[in-house]
Amino acid sequence: MREYLLTLCVTAAVTYLLTGPVRKFAIVAGAMPEIRARDVHREPTPRLGGIAMFFGLCAGLLVADHLTNLHQVFEKSNEPRALLSGAALIWLIGVLDDKFEIDALIKLGSQMIAAGVMVVQGLTILWLPIPTVGTVALTQWQGTLLTVALVVVTINAVNFVDGLDGLAAGVVCIAAAAFFMYAYRIWYSYGIEAAAPASLFAAILMGMCLGFLPHNIHPARIFMGDSGSMLIGLVLAASAISITGQVDPDSLFGGSERNTVHQMVPVYIPLLMPLTIIAIPAADLILAIVRRTWRGQSPFAADRGHLHHRLLEIGHSHSRAVLIMYFFSALIAFGALAYSVNAASMWIVLGVVFLSAIGLVLLLLPRFTPRAPRWAEAFVPPRYRRRRAAAAPAEGEAATAGDEDDDDEERVRVTVGVSGVNGATAVGPRTRAR
Repeated sequence: MREYLLTLCVTAAVTYLLTGPVRKFAIVAGAMPEIRARDVHREPTPRLGGIAMFFGLCAGLLVADHLTNLHQVFEKSNEPRALLSGAALIWLIGVLDDKFEIDALIKLGSQMIAAGVMVVQGLTILWLPIPTVGTVALTQWQGTLLTVALVVVTINAVNFVDGLDGLAAGVVCIAAAAFFMYAYRIWYSYGIEAAAPASLFAAILMGMCLGFLPHNIHPARIFMGDSGSMLIGLVLAASAISITGQVDPDSLFGGSERNTVHQMVPVYIPLLMPLTIIAIPAADLILAIVRRTWRGQSPFAADRGHLHHRLLEIGHSHSRAVLIMYFFSALIAFGALAYSVNAASMWIVLGVVFLSAIGLVLLLLPRFTPRAPRWAEAFVPPRYRRRRAAAAPAEGEAATAGDEDDDDEERVRVTVGVSGVNGATAVGPRTRAR
């Protein structure tokens, strides 16, 4: 565990220290696009944050290669080199896109090529744990197609969720933390060395996100851009592929499927965990594709219909919307992790239900308009005070002035209700989706 923590800290430190110089380089290089209609930030912000994240990845792998225990991962497996090769390719495409806006189909093809590079070097799905069936071995073509599909879906899911300051980095960090706990438990508790690469990838991914978040929290000083979102999406997919396709679940408990199902790690958890850690980004991706296709648009056409945009529309502030996404991501990922530890515990189910109810209340919070009692109005912000009826004016001129004041007050009240009360940061008036 100490070596994993050291690798995480080195990755985070390198990413954090390089993000400042990378920001200056992005400004000089002109990687500061104008604000688009779907953007929620108010000032042009430099991209290319993925450069710092990539060098953090390289530093983490380099340090791990020189540690006593983690060095065995590089000796017994080619997966770290496969990850680095695919990450370098996808990162380069992302850097070019941050600067020159590459066509979406070209990026899609590049994602497939990066996944293919990892498959050629051994990072692929060999078998799948299927409930009630057991472990199903895959042919080479089946494993390749499934690996490429998982990589492409994960990359685009992370890319789609990267719409608010700190959102993508935080969601992926939460997912990586849950996945690290799961993979490390399989490797350490059950002695399955095939889970060691996944643990290493998850630790490095946490370091990349933690190192970048201080620069990316609202208001962000730099964006990770496609060079960062596609990179962390690929690393997350590589972690899931490593443990799903390389670790035989039947080996966890002596090869007995029935015992595996009834013991601490069910046979389907290796298949379930990779899906739960990207549940929120994947749901956003699926909804975006369905929404755009229904409107007759290209699935790659950008819009303001993502989950985080909807949170802003219903009245959440920028920071609150991000925290709500964090909450539900952690609830799903760590709920699945707790279920993998003890699937028979009713307390886990009750805890997830209780936390889901809390999340629903937080989600609907802008719908509530609490008002303080009269005696406490002097101690609360204006938005919590009751409106008083305007006094009838004595003369026509006074009435005109009073009406003007009322109009001004009403204009201020409406304006604040749109972008001030809840701290929303969307540019321009919002329209609710029909």
